[in-house]
Order: sequence, then C-alpha cells, then structure tokens
Amino acid sequence: MRVLITGANGFVGRELVRCLLARGSLRGRVIRSLLVLDTDLQGLPDDARLRRHVGSITQAALIRRVLADGIDVVFHLASIPGGAAEDQYELGYQVNLLASLELLNQLRNKAVPPVLVYASSVAVYGGDLPAKMNEQAELYPQLSYGTHKAMVERVVSDLGRRGEVDGRVLRLPAIVARPRQPNGLRSAFMSDLLRAFAEGAAYECPVSPEATAWWMSARCCVNNLIHAAEIDGPLLSQRVWQLPVLHLSIAQVVDALAASYGQQRRELVSYAADARLEALFGRLPPLKTPLARAAGFNHDGNVAALIRNSLNPAPPRHIPLTGETFHEV
Repeated sequence: MRVLITGANGFVGRELVRCLLARGSLRGRVIRSLLVLDTDLQGLPDDARLRRHVGSITQAALIRRVLADGIDVVFHLASIPGGAAEDQYELGYQVNLLASLELLNQLRNKAVPPVLVYASSVAVYGGDLPAKMNEQAELYPQLSYGTHKAMVERVVSDLGRRGEVDGRVLRLPAIVARPRQPNGLRSAFMSDLLRAFAEGAAYECPVSPEATAWWMSARCCVNNLIHAAEIDGPLLSQRVWQLPVLHLSIAQVVDALAASYGQQRRELVSYAADARLEALFGRLPPLKTPLARAAGFNHDGNVAALIRNSLNPAPPRHIPLTGETFHEV
C-alpha cells in the first residue's frame, strides 16, 4: 500500500502522518510507503516508511515524480487558507484550484482508480446561512477560498462518476487547536482562545461570548479522514459529506476550559468584538448531518471531549498566570 499526503507538514497533515504510521495499515493493507509532500517537511517523524518530497504542489513535474511508482490512496490537504487566499488571489488560485485540478488529472486511472480523500471546507456555504442548516444546504461561497473548494468538489464527483478516481470529499469545519502563529485563517481566534487559556495567558477575543461556531479537534478530523478512505460499497453513491460538528458558543467553550484549567483563568479572557469577523465566523447556526452520521462520521462528542482532544489538559491545578496578551489581527 502506497499512501500520499499533500500538505503533510500542516496542522492536520502532521496529525494524519502520526496516526497512519501508528496504525500501520489502511483499507486492510499494510502501509509500505507513506509519501509526504509539502514545501517544508522538517519536524516529521524519523520513519523508514516515509518518502519525503519537498516542493510546491503547483509544480506539475513534481506531482508526476511523486506518482511515478503508482499510488493507492491520496489525502489531499494542501491549500492556502481562506484569509490568505482572499488577500493573495493569484496564490490561492494556483494552489487551491489549478494544482488540485492537475493532481486529479494525473490520478485518473480507469484500470485501478486510486482512492482520493479531499479536504474541502464549510466555506463553500458562504456567510448568509439559514437559521437551521443541514448537509444538503445550497452552496453560496463568498470568498475565493470557498469558491475554489466548491469547484474542486464538482470535479472529484465527476471523476468518481467516470470511474477514474475513487474520490471522497469531506467539508471540514474549523479544526483546533492550531499553534498560535500567523496562518492566514480568519477563524484562528478559535484555536488562539484554547491555547492562551491552556497556557494561562491573557487573551483578547475578537468575537463576543455569544458568538457561535462549528468546532472539531484535529484528532477527530483525522479519524474522519481515515474513515473516508476506508468507506466502500453502497455508501459511495454519495461522494461529498458534510462532517458532523459541535455547535458551540464562545461562552460554552470558556466554561469547559475553566472546568479543565481552573475558574480563576476566566478573568484572563477579555472581549473586543469585530463585527465583520463575527458576522462571518460567529453566527453559525445548528447543523444537522444525519447522512454523515449514518455513514460513520462523527464529531468530538461534547465540549469537554473537544477540549481534551485538542489540548490533552491535565486535571485543574494552580499555575502562575502570565500577563502576556494575544491580539487577533
């Protein structure tokens, strides 16, 4: 079994690499080679099964070299995040759209269609959402990132129809808790809140306590990605799934963090709501996903499990608090 992960050194990619190496198998077969592709692969495990390919996915020749010996399963995670893709349109266009289409074209194989798991995004729905959402909602992307994701979704489905690529698309919510560093994600405040609270650092939240969002841990996300790769049979009459999510307010998340790390840390969180940011990422409605749940996809379970899966907190204890403040920009 030869498995490829694009964007392997990203936040979700690193967790997926770790999980697949620990499992050692996929779709009932031993993973002999785990090919990883990214512009920087430092920090990945030292494992003889890893085959490292450093470079940009926008290079068609590089993709050709990576696939030269054949491939069984591809996890396509590489992308330019939403905020960065909006600010740098050409870069987002090249990576999120053209490179994805080139990868799909090179994967086409009617004799033995490779399995492809594509990480799409809830950005395909846009920002003007109904009061109640389900997994069959219409797509109205309002950012270039969501537009490109929706376009690639259609191509994956079409190649599945043609029997040339065995594609499976997952629409991901915000995945937490990413390291606190510039990453081009406008939803980064969700991870920043978790990290700052866990570290005992002051944090100015750019949305109000009443803001609601869709949440998932990286651990849960990876489990869903692997499950998507292993689905077979009648379930593949559907190729696009909206993952189940936890619909939580900032206040609910802070309550869970305080239960894990101590009530005294609440005073470290202040609020300076950005109306535009909250309109885009802090007014998400409940989202029902019975089809995805029936197919075996899951969310973290509850807010306490989300915190545990994201941060692995120790039992509450008194830790000296710092005065450092993190501002969302």
